[in-house]
Formats: sequence, structure tokens, C-alpha cells
Amino acid sequence: MSSTTASSTTPVEDAMRDKLVAAFTPTTLQIRNDSHLHAHHAPMQGSTSKETHFHVTITSEAFQSKSQPARHRMVYLLFKDEMAREGGIHALQLRTRTPEEEKKQAEREQN
Repeated sequence: MSSTTASSTTPVEDAMRDKLVAAFTPTTLQIRNDSHLHAHHAPMQGSTSKETHFHVTITSEAFQSKSQPARHRMVYLLFKDEMAREGGIHALQLRTRTPEEEKKQAEREQN
């Protein structure tokens, strides 16, 4: 996956993409910034960051034989600094799959 074809215009999202690619070599990686949907929430008042809420869909062989909670812990560990920092990642919604799971889902959607 080329970072030039999947690049964003936001520094937090760019850093997330770089870390995910380096750690998991994903076959599919989608990062959606949902921060604008949560800007009116009380905890976000006064935050200058426009990159606080993300949805990530990632497919990787690294998730093979791991439960969903274990997969999520792997990703959360990768972003522990970003999540601990003031104005950093406030919410991270994850969809983690193996290539086999992604293939099975695609087959179900075709039927």
C-alpha cells in the first residue's frame, strides 16, 4: 500500500497510517476522521484539535489466531501516546480482520 495513494491532509491521521502500516502491513486500511461529528460534545469544548475521533478498518495477517479484544489491544498499544496526550485521540472505533475474514465477508455480500 503506497502512502502517496492513501495519504491524508491531517497530521494525526498521517501518523496513524504510518504506524499502522509499519506495525501490521495491512492489506486493507481505511481511516475515517469522525471528529466533526463530536465537536459539540462537552468534553470537546475548548479542544483545538480537529483530529480526536477516528474509525479504523484494518485487515492484516498479524491478527491471525487473535481474538477481537486481543486485536484491539494491539492497536491501542500502538497509539497509547496519542491517546494519552491532551488534544490527542479521544475515541478510536476499530474493525479488525484477517484476510480470510475479509474474503468471507466479501463472498457473503455478493450472495
